[in-house]
Amino acid sequence: MKAVPASGRIPWRGLLCTLAVLVAFGLLLATCTAVTHSGRTAGPVPSGTASASASDAAIRLDLRRYYTQDPRWRPCPERSFQCASLRVPRDYAHPEAGDIALSAIRRPATGRGAARIGALQINPGGPGLSAVDDLLAYADSYSPSLRAAYDLVAVDPRGVGHSTPVECGATGLPGAGTRGTRGTPPSDEAAVIDTWAAYHAEVAADCARRAGRLLPHVGTLDAARDMDVVRAVLGEDRLHFLGFSYGTYLGATYAELFPSRVGRVVLDGAVDPAMDGYHAYLNQARGYQIAWESFAADCAGRGHCPVGRSVEEAGRTLDALVAALDRAPFRQGKDDRLDGEALLGAVVTALRAPDWETLRSLLGGVRAGDTTVLREIVGSEDDAPGDESMTAVNCLSSALESRSTPAQTLAALPEFRRASPQFGAFYNEDLSTCAHWPARPTQLPRRVSAHGAGPILVLGTTRDPATPYDQARALADQLSSGRLLTWDGDGHTAYQRGSRCVDTAVDDYLLHGLLPPTGAVCR
Repeated sequence: MKAVPASGRIPWRGLLCTLAVLVAFGLLLATCTAVTHSGRTAGPVPSGTASASASDAAIRLDLRRYYTQDPRWRPCPERSFQCASLRVPRDYAHPEAGDIALSAIRRPATGRGAARIGALQINPGGPGLSAVDDLLAYADSYSPSLRAAYDLVAVDPRGVGHSTPVECGATGLPGAGTRGTRGTPPSDEAAVIDTWAAYHAEVAADCARRAGRLLPHVGTLDAARDMDVVRAVLGEDRLHFLGFSYGTYLGATYAELFPSRVGRVVLDGAVDPAMDGYHAYLNQARGYQIAWESFAADCAGRGHCPVGRSVEEAGRTLDALVAALDRAPFRQGKDDRLDGEALLGAVVTALRAPDWETLRSLLGGVRAGDTTVLREIVGSEDDAPGDESMTAVNCLSSALESRSTPAQTLAALPEFRRASPQFGAFYNEDLSTCAHWPARPTQLPRRVSAHGAGPILVLGTTRDPATPYDQARALADQLSSGRLLTWDGDGHTAYQRGSRCVDTAVDDYLLHGLLPPTGAVCR
């Protein structure tokens, strides 16, 4: 699927494995910043308490075998990591119905004794992204102090990656010319929406046939319960957690379910659990519009900007390029064609990174008839796994999914276009994603308070396109112990994006339990 309200930070990091040049550009664009208030909140957050252990004693008898399992950690092919397979019930309400497997890895802390705090579970977002693969690729990016204090742990959530996966079979996306541009007549807009609705229905039917027994049990509620099993298996009284994008929804869900077991939790690129799926898509379209206009303003101030000398001209240029590709897609071979949909998807990917230099190269190339950068980005997206898992997880949460009919989707199109002239139609098409999904939602939009939990650090980026900043503010406000750290910046998520200010604040909290002051902003 091309879009999801909780699109992860790491898909772009994963894509960069095959586009090394984009890594360099992305890192160079990030700037070091400084907190606008000095000092840190005193009073370290405890790393573990007896009360959490006491609560483990109250675990249902039919679940205790999962909490007390002793996995055989063995060396991974990557020598510095250990691998294991854990068992969890497919259905927590009926554990006798059978188990599923979770794939886990850990990189043991380099520190010993008092220097070691515990285990830090890390989720990169998505949903549908492999936390295992992400940690294998990026463990060295965490600071030496963090790696000394924590075992870094990654577990692929149920239905995802190397854990028992949702596998439905490949289904081709709608072809060239299916995307509606601003100039498309209303009759054609309806045809576009019908085409996407038919595609979503085909995916749903395919998943029902191939993975029907698993589909009702891959939601965020069950994944959060799995996290608690992992916590206990690792011998931890409390959960220490670092979640990005969708991982913030997973972490907030855990905190609401198990507030007494919350340790040091960081939620970066936050999802608002109280927002319904319709408004999440609308919010994301608006977020990408803001990101595009930020890029366009920067580009206009440079020489040789490929989209013009103003934000308005840049919007018109992008619309024209998309419309031209819809009329006459780039072709290479019998089945390879790149249309306006592909171009918008590539722009979205570059804005999320953010990688403005590559975005300029992409747009300049397309204007000149050169598809090199476009093909690189589209090819990387095609190679990225997790689409079926993403849909399966999203469709079980009303905060992430939408079940609009074609008529409702068409009726919503004007609102989407007002919110985002360049990306509104692009995101409107996904409103029917879950309309035919065979499993009903298990989690409704609702505010979370996690009453009784220790302090939770929420990070928000002011021009984050994938999880716009107002969602981070909303989550921090909902959590009874939430503390918001703002990064005045571009791109999706904040930690490890090049801001020394952000990275220091997160590490101070995870290592010492020291929160940034209320209202802190990294610029």
